Amino acid sequence: MKTLEVKNIHKSFGKTKALAGVSFDVAEGEILAVLGPSGCGKSTLLSVIAGLEIPDKGDVYWKGQNIAAVPPHKRGFGLMFQDFALFPHKDVFGNIAFGLQMDGFEKEKVASIVRETLLLLGLPDFEKRDVSSLSGGEQQRVALARSLAPKPRLMMLDEPLGSLDKALRERLLDDLRAILRDTCQTTLYVTHDQEEAFSLADRVVVMSAGEVAQIGTPQEVYRNPKSVFVADFVGLTNIFPGRGLSTEKGAAIETSIGRFYVDKPVTGPVLVLLRSDAANLDGSGSPLSGKVEAIAFRGGVTRITINLDGVLMDFDFDSNLALPSVGSSITIGVDLKKGLRVFK
Repeated sequence: MKTLEVKNIHKSFGKTKALAGVSFDVAEGEILAVLGPSGCGKSTLLSVIAGLEIPDKGDVYWKGQNIAAVPPHKRGFGLMFQDFALFPHKDVFGNIAFGLQMDGFEKEKVASIVRETLLLLGLPDFEKRDVSSLSGGEQQRVALARSLAPKPRLMMLDEPLGSLDKALRERLLDDLRAILRDTCQTTLYVTHDQEEAFSLADRVVVMSAGEVAQIGTPQEVYRNPKSVFVADFVGLTNIFPGRGLSTEKGAAIETSIGRFYVDKPVTGPVLVLLRSDAANLDGSGSPLSGKVEAIAFRGGVTRITINLDGVLMDFDFDSNLALPSVGSSITIGVDLKKGLRVFK
């Protein structure tokens, strides 16, 4: 069931167009990530949905009702920012209880909800702690608890992990997804980090320059990017020019590193993507030969940069394999069905 519907939202600030026809929907209990680079309009979109900004054009619906005239404090939405915005003069209890008290909950009910929420967030017995004495991860959890305690119809998170170090961010990602899942919390999660979006969300909206570039599951977006922008933004950087042509053997793409045969005919200039995870060391598939320029160990995989006739490309291999050294010659095989994509 659709809960939130965003329809054709436009928003400009002077001559700067922040949003240009953004549309998508969020199902009940779904975690939807809005992913894009800085300046693409993500935070402006969140502000429009929250009612903090008025769109120039377009509408926001909640369960079929246009909420344009509903003020922010009556929309029943929770909003959490990157800087947490905790009240320094209040302890943990006071921070989490604030929204409940504003909503008129009785004192005993407030105390009960605060205790339950702290337990859910893994912070039992933190009620009297001074927020300034908390670690970054603990402050993040308190901020999340404050947003979750009133049981918002929609939780909106704007780069909530951006100020944390990588190790802590990865730990909290797993906890955050589990919490949102356990509470069946409908969530809109804004981030510029692909790993965050892919590991957390049910679906991803990729934005570019105020427009929606692609919507799909993390697997769909990563496996089948619809544009060069999406491919590059999700980390698929082996993109190079080519030209489609017909040969006696069938449709092909001619490039500086070789000719690739494809299932569907393509004519004229194109851009070609070779996925970094589509290569093997046994040479099966379409063979490519070159020189190893760099090796980067990344835990389970090792990324090898190969010079292919003057074109540098990155490919990922299992770190447990016997891998070549820098400066050595190498021949790899590429699974074209898995790893080749052509963009007009």
